[in-house]
Amino acid sequence: MFEGSVWDRPEADEQPETVRAAVYARTSKSNPKFGYSLKEQVRRCLERCEFQQWLSLYVFQDEAKSGKDVDRPQFQILMDYGERRLFDVVVFWKLDRFSRSLLHVVQLERQLREWDIALHSVTEQIDTTTSAGRFNFRNIASAAEFERDMIRDRSRMGLYAMAMDGRWPNKSPPLGYDIEDGRLVVNEPEAQLVKQIFHEYLDRKSMSEVAQQLNERGVQTKRSNEWCARAVGDVLRNVIYTGEYRVAGVSKQISDYRIVSEETFSKASATRNRFKSGDTERTNMSASRKSNHIDHVVGQYELFVEGRGPKIELRNQV
Repeated sequence: MFEGSVWDRPEADEQPETVRAAVYARTSKSNPKFGYSLKEQVRRCLERCEFQQWLSLYVFQDEAKSGKDVDRPQFQILMDYGERRLFDVVVFWKLDRFSRSLLHVVQLERQLREWDIALHSVTEQIDTTTSAGRFNFRNIASAAEFERDMIRDRSRMGLYAMAMDGRWPNKSPPLGYDIEDGRLVVNEPEAQLVKQIFHEYLDRKSMSEVAQQLNERGVQTKRSNEWCARAVGDVLRNVIYTGEYRVAGVSKQISDYRIVSEETFSKASATRNRFKSGDTERTNMSASRKSNHIDHVVGQYELFVEGRGPKIELRNQV
């Protein structure tokens, strides 16, 4: 009866007054139990459409796809058809076949509602085509909102407790550190690099030049990328290098985390902010930096002329 994953009845446009239905079915395993099979889900949904006297226009089937997100081929087509208003209601066997996340369902329902599309579950009291069904769904949405707030509160409490213990909030420590048992531990080779960045910046007073020197020596960032002025600035601004720990509203000194002295950090901060007061004039670009800048701009222009680069506007920048 069905060929492929989407079944389309072309005679739909002949009956515009009829409620147009799109069936959605999903399995999360290749060989699901009979009651969860695509064929059985579709059969029950079509029976419900017939009972409701809805015109079944489309059947979308995602086999062995997770319901955690919308990154499902047939689901994407369903949403595309919905945006084009090619049907009036989505029919599914059970809510978790549509999406496993209640919060996600609420967001999807809101989006579909903007397109005047309702939701209908075969096995649950979810039917936003009726006033009673919309009332039930609003209760579900309220429960989902409450759950989200509870999760947020628990997360904040957990983060605060972790911060009070001086632990790091994620699995990505800053340059200069590793993580052991949830706490930062100084990585000596990286710590030497951090000190070097501070000292070179105080000497050159240019984040771009420091980045250039690091790249010329083949030194990479913590995540194995090339250095840029912003990456150097991130190091210079991070107070964790003085041992000042700031996480989730908790601020305290942890001497084991210190890599540079407060004096060195303060000097670097003063150097970074030296132009903000307007008392210090900006120095001209160094000859080596100016040469590299010219080469970069000219190179970009040549790529553009050859049709291999982005559209750019060449201005007097040097």
